[in-house]
Amino acid sequence: MARFAVFSSLRERLRGVGESRKFVALVAAFLLFYFAPPDALEAGWARPALALLHEYARAHVLTCLVPAFFIAGTITVYLNRDAVMKFLGPEASRWISYPIASLAGGVLAVCSCTVLPLFAGIHRRGAGLGPAIAFVFTGPAINVTAIFLTASVLGWHFAAFRLAAAMAIAIVAGLVMVALFERDRGPSEAAPWADASAEAAYPGRTVAAFLGAQLLLLVVLGIGALPWAVRLGIAAVAVAVVVRLAFTAFPAEDRRTWIDETWVFAKQIMPLLFVGVAIAGLITAFLPEVLVARVVGGNGVLANTIAATSGALMYFATLTEIPILQSLMRLGMGDGPVMAMLLTGNALSIPNLIVLQRILGSRRTVAYLALTVSLSIVAGLVFGRWIA
Repeated sequence: MARFAVFSSLRERLRGVGESRKFVALVAAFLLFYFAPPDALEAGWARPALALLHEYARAHVLTCLVPAFFIAGTITVYLNRDAVMKFLGPEASRWISYPIASLAGGVLAVCSCTVLPLFAGIHRRGAGLGPAIAFVFTGPAINVTAIFLTASVLGWHFAAFRLAAAMAIAIVAGLVMVALFERDRGPSEAAPWADASAEAAYPGRTVAAFLGAQLLLLVVLGIGALPWAVRLGIAAVAVAVVVRLAFTAFPAEDRRTWIDETWVFAKQIMPLLFVGVAIAGLITAFLPEVLVARVVGGNGVLANTIAATSGALMYFATLTEIPILQSLMRLGMGDGPVMAMLLTGNALSIPNLIVLQRILGSRRTVAYLALTVSLSIVAGLVFGRWIA
């Protein structure tokens, strides 16, 4: 028995060394992208990729992705599975689960990459495929800040239609995905992720305060309209609440499990996002805005198809899609294609699709992409021909 105990201890140490190396490598990559100026490379094919990685590391990793990873860990460890199943599970009423999933995603000011840890967390915790799909689409597509900025820059008709169309697309896509794949769901779907933790047994108010403080941190850091002093003040209070509850309301064992689950999400998702952002930077460089505007100048099927597909392949940081599309409208881009790109540009991106393929598998990811792009094309046609 002593011999087995020695081997077990050695295996744990080796595993710890391996995880430490992964952590160091991930931090080193982040620091490289954060501090390396884009003009460090001579003009060439790699420069656009490094430029977008530099922008992404500075604008999103610390303020969006890191809080999102901790929230995903909290959902996995502390959130009561019965509550998730009651409101978002496969057996929950569609009249309850889909609106809740859509609205829950809409209150977060996150991009198509930051929403992924949250999606993975609720999906692992038992949320049905349909509500989880609705959540992952509406999270970046219709966050509150984006809707108000859309109204301010493009007009309330753009903002109202964007909100309604995104929720409709999310619900329809979720329902179709369930009809196509829910019967195929099995244990293998969760294979890329660590096993879920034991069922939490904590007071609902404690878990709500712990999760709510982290969500507040994510939302506040993502709202660029607030002054930095206000954002940092609110963030400091939120962090203080999280730290206090972590060390006083939960035992050390569950706290370690929380950190472990957070690391599982980070090590699985971050490398894929870095690769995806680099690819998106290359694609954006080879799709000049002037060329895009030239081929999407009307409201026809082809123009909307090109706009929706281009939006799905590009990466738009949160809120950046609006000034970009405003400039494209000045170059002659039609209202319908603008709406189609508004719907896919935030909700989809190459980094987003790479990670979704890891979580859902290739068939489900291709179906999700085809559904959301097709529905966005229809929405663009409706908006361009009869509303705008």
